[in-house]
Amino acid sequence: MRIKFELLFAVVLVTAQACDKQEPESEVQPQMATTQVSIESVDPEIVTDKVEHDTDDPAIWINPEDPSESLILGTDKDSDGALYVFDLKGNIIEDKVVDDLERPNNVDVEYGLKLEGRPVDIAVVTERYTRKLRIYSLPDMKPIDNGGIAVFKGESGSGYRDPMGISLYKSPNSGSIYVVVGRKDGPTNGTYLWQYLLEDDGDGEVKATLVRKFGDFSGKQEIESIAVDDELGYVYYSDEGIGVRKYHAEPSRGNKQLALFANDDFEQDQEGISIYKVDKNTGYILVSDQQNNRFHIFPREGDNGDPHEHELIKIVKVEADDSDGSEITNVPLNDTFRSGLFVAMSTNRTFHYYSWNDIAGDDLQKAVY
Repeated sequence: MRIKFELLFAVVLVTAQACDKQEPESEVQPQMATTQVSIESVDPEIVTDKVEHDTDDPAIWINPEDPSESLILGTDKDSDGALYVFDLKGNIIEDKVVDDLERPNNVDVEYGLKLEGRPVDIAVVTERYTRKLRIYSLPDMKPIDNGGIAVFKGESGSGYRDPMGISLYKSPNSGSIYVVVGRKDGPTNGTYLWQYLLEDDGDGEVKATLVRKFGDFSGKQEIESIAVDDELGYVYYSDEGIGVRKYHAEPSRGNKQLALFANDDFEQDQEGISIYKVDKNTGYILVSDQQNNRFHIFPREGDNGDPHEHELIKIVKVEADDSDGSEITNVPLNDTFRSGLFVAMSTNRTFHYYSWNDIAGDDLQKAVY
């Protein structure tokens, strides 16, 4: 794999740790730091088959019995869209594709939802035009949602009920599984994201119960990309044109903003967010600089003893064009992806697979578990 290097001198704005009481965005005082980072150009190992219309967001399901048989899920964002399923060679698995979805935007995966007393792995998709969540069991891709779960009930603003971004959170304390959902547009009063508890409805299907509303929004563009760190218990989301916002994932921990970072040296939109875990407490947060075809990399554990200070440490330029959706795993999958796999959507109707070893290069740690 050929990797090109150059140096970038970047002035990085890092939000200071939030105080106990939530402050308005105008009162947040960023901390200035000058950082020298490298830019590396990395080629994909694999480019998938093309979807029919418009790729948008991927997810990764790890096969617990044989990681080399893991699956990549990816949305085809169209009024007559689909949820595609690929193998690790980038081939579409035709008998697993979910057709006839109305503008599916984002998808995420979680493991071990209890249905009729047994653990079931699930994929959850936002279906924008029906204003619903669609839920499928893995790896068979069978619907388990009674035809879909309506979200943002009672909202009346334009785009306020149209789900887009999504991320799943499994509480390490209770084992409960939650879904955090964003929408095409929403209020700026700290209730842009809604979080639902997913449970068995008593008949082996999934029901959702609203547990909280949270999340600041600048009103500048929109919020789509959401990622959750289960082990550390944080929600991250991209307020496009502003930066990445950070909150607690556990509803009982409250709704104050913990950080606002990735707010410098982006061409236009901060987009896809992926979390690579080196161990239980350390790793990296990758954020798409969409119009630059780059991903900015930040420390997962924070900096300078502050878990909510995330300074830019590296930039990777990829071949995926205008990427606004991505996902990553640290699990060794096969000889090509020995330390994990990074998947990014590209506007040419494909998804690109990158080896974590190539993304990491010589200056980032590899996974140790």
